[in-house]
Amino acid sequence: MLIDEAIIRVRGGRGGNGVISFAPGPVDHKGAPDGGRGGEGGAVLVEASPSLSTLHAFRNRPLFTGGNGEHGGRNNRQGARGSDCVVHVPLGTVISDARSGELVADLTCVGEPVVVARGGEAGRGNRSFTTSVRQGPRICERGLAGDVLELRLELKLLADVGIVGAPNAGKSTFLARVSSSRPKVAEYPFTTVSPNLGVVDVDGVRRFVAVDIPGLVEGAHGGRGLGDRFLRHVERTRVLVHVVDLAGDDDPLAVYRQIRAELSAFNPRLAERPEIVVGNKTDRLSARDVETRCRSFSEEGIAILPISAERGDGVEELVDRTYRVLADAVPETAITARRRVYRAADDEGYRVERESDTFTVRGREIEKLVRKLVLDSADAQQYLAERLERMGVLRELRSLGLQAGATVWIGGVELEFAG
Repeated sequence: MLIDEAIIRVRGGRGGNGVISFAPGPVDHKGAPDGGRGGEGGAVLVEASPSLSTLHAFRNRPLFTGGNGEHGGRNNRQGARGSDCVVHVPLGTVISDARSGELVADLTCVGEPVVVARGGEAGRGNRSFTTSVRQGPRICERGLAGDVLELRLELKLLADVGIVGAPNAGKSTFLARVSSSRPKVAEYPFTTVSPNLGVVDVDGVRRFVAVDIPGLVEGAHGGRGLGDRFLRHVERTRVLVHVVDLAGDDDPLAVYRQIRAELSAFNPRLAERPEIVVGNKTDRLSARDVETRCRSFSEEGIAILPISAERGDGVEELVDRTYRVLADAVPETAITARRRVYRAADDEGYRVERESDTFTVRGREIEKLVRKLVLDSADAQQYLAERLERMGVLRELRSLGLQAGATVWIGGVELEFAG
């Protein structure tokens, strides 16, 4: 069975830590600082693969992680970068943030992997903190964790032509006759329970790909009969072949209008797509009945092509007409893939809050600064104070009444203000 929805978890690798190290000199046993920085954490990337056709492998919410960066070393040695993790998905997969619903990528082309979880930043070693006035710093940074996200994968099959219609209209019979696809065919509604793809050969040289989706019922656009899950597979198509059962008990024109209403309600663009209306099962009617039922469409200005998918009557003409309409159809701009490196929302600047004698500073950059610094030395503490002063944070804290001995929280780290 086609699995066309899944949730995956992705986590970028942690960056490696920087180190404190000194190269012994001939005179000074302490020597010059030579602690290297760590390696960046590996990212998680998603790439479309033509060899996959379902999201079955992701049905149990798997976790994909990038490799951790190695720690820095002596002699200014930088740690190795963590290895990237590449996740392969079928062509046509749409990736979105499972929480916010934000679109991350729409993979309609092979290659061009998309970064969905960045690896964590690496920490610097004490060699990076050397200045003209700070010759032997005992300062280093720890590496940060990578992005952690839950992503929703949604497969939209890539096809040129979408075959739509009510249950038991003969869509699968038509696809089986004109392609090598062998969907289940039977004389009862909802025989087709998942979309089927088939390559239709027009004349031995020209061809197109068609997708047959399960029959649509009233309310399909809202999920009745899983209609919303099936309709997504015709969103990318450029031409619709609308199969109508001429031999059914219901009024064919009324059924046609109902299916059109479902297409429009699901996505208004579908109702504007070039359409070929097909009256199927002519082999079960007299020539007069076929003419009468087709006339009701003609009187409404709807061109209808009578065929018998089971016997093959009119099928060759339908295939040729479909190809000609497809050749003139202009691809929708919505079909164009959107690719970018996914980045979690970044906030700018910082804000300071006070509650009694406790102060909290919030802001992405400043919180990252504090989380990275290893604050177990006087050098590191002095460096942090200098950075906070330059950023204007201490000035803001003093304006809110900061006094010696007060507690300041930044990025989950508790700091005591010395005055």
